[in-house]
Amino acid sequence: MLPTPSGGAGHGAAATDSGLMSIGTVLNVLRDEFPEVTISKIRFLESEGLIEPRRTPSGYRKFSADDVERLGHVLRMQRDHYLPLKVIREHLDAMARGEAVPLPVVGRQRDGEALLESPEGPTAARIGRAELLAAAGIGEQELEEWESYGLVAPLPDGAYDAETVTVASLVVELGRFGIEPRHLRAMKGAADREAGLVDQVVAPLKRHRNPQTRAHAQARTKELAALTVKLHAALVQTALGVRLP
Repeated sequence: MLPTPSGGAGHGAAATDSGLMSIGTVLNVLRDEFPEVTISKIRFLESEGLIEPRRTPSGYRKFSADDVERLGHVLRMQRDHYLPLKVIREHLDAMARGEAVPLPVVGRQRDGEALLESPEGPTAARIGRAELLAAAGIGEQELEEWESYGLVAPLPDGAYDAETVTVASLVVELGRFGIEPRHLRAMKGAADREAGLVDQVVAPLKRHRNPQTRAHAQARTKELAALTVKLHAALVQTALGVRLP
């Protein structure tokens, strides 16, 4: 659950006397559970009618504790259930009417059963083609276009890694700014090169005979991937001359 916005000294100090928060404060509250959320993401969800923050006379957004809780529900449904925004909106409306509506677990399943973690760690989440189309809110033609540019790719059995939903949602959001899938080929190429560099570093660990060493390779891969993403973001911000909160 999200922390109470007015409970912590840091967040409470940034809130207004009436208990309303700026979008920057809301971002800090949400990032405890959703580290990848951005101000543009919050604005996008507002533009889609998922939240309706108040506006000051000068036009600044001000969020209540209920707004933050609603945002948390939206982000959780996207992350855990891969639901399209239309379905999320309908679900929230049903909740507001006091109706109990169960949420489907899309993609994080294997052989028709709920995904469970094994002693070796969590099994890779997967999502079917139909679920991916529904989660991204796109059609077959768009998905085929994305595949032709290498932005997404099915696994050998025709399913997709669940992280593909994140890729798809970001491609859709960028498209709202006029950035087309063909423009993203350079980003995909850069990501492949970065992944190749990480793989080159951890390859000796993956080939090691000791199972513990091979397990360490997975942890090292995640660590290097996180650092690579942070560096990439910092380089892009530097190149654009902007600083994100």
